[in-house]
Amino acid sequence: MTRQAFMARLRDGLRGLPAQTVADVTADYDTHFSEGEAAGRTEAEVAAALGEPGRLAREIRAESGLKRWEEERSPSSAAAAVFAVLGLGAIDILILLPILMGVAGAIFGLSIAVIAVFFAGGVMFAAGPFTAPPGGPVAALLGGVGLMAAASSVGAVLTLATIGLVNALVWYGRLHYRLLKPALEPQV
Repeated sequence: MTRQAFMARLRDGLRGLPAQTVADVTADYDTHFSEGEAAGRTEAEVAAALGEPGRLAREIRAESGLKRWEEERSPSSAAAAVFAVLGLGAIDILILLPILMGVAGAIFGLSIAVIAVFFAGGVMFAAGPFTAPPGGPVAALLGGVGLMAAASSVGAVLTLATIGLVNALVWYGRLHYRLLKPALEPQV
């Protein structure tokens, strides 16, 4: 593979990353080619030693997604980290994706339930005293406050569990990458 073909495939694989990141990565790999040629190696030898550019781009994208999650704890960075981890291996997608989809569905369902219980508590708190509930108006007020407090507590625990899940996926991705890296690198 020529230098130009390698760099084009690498840039294509890095499409969507910040321009500065792409520039830094391509400059680094361009330096590898320059140093290899200075040492008397051909472009094809340097490209073979560097590895498959598509795989390199996937690894760089994964590391970028993981770093973004560590720097900025937001839903979009969490999604980027999850997809970065999933992008590392096709076999893992077949195993992890069904499990992650089930867990994500459960978290989504619980989130909707928490919101519904919170609003039900609010309705009970606001309208309960005027509807002659069993136990009287005080029971309606306390019941409404209790439902809202319970929903808030479950929502907080659900948020912590979601953050823990994303952190576990980031850990898994790094572990996966460290385990696969020696097997993926060319043997010299």
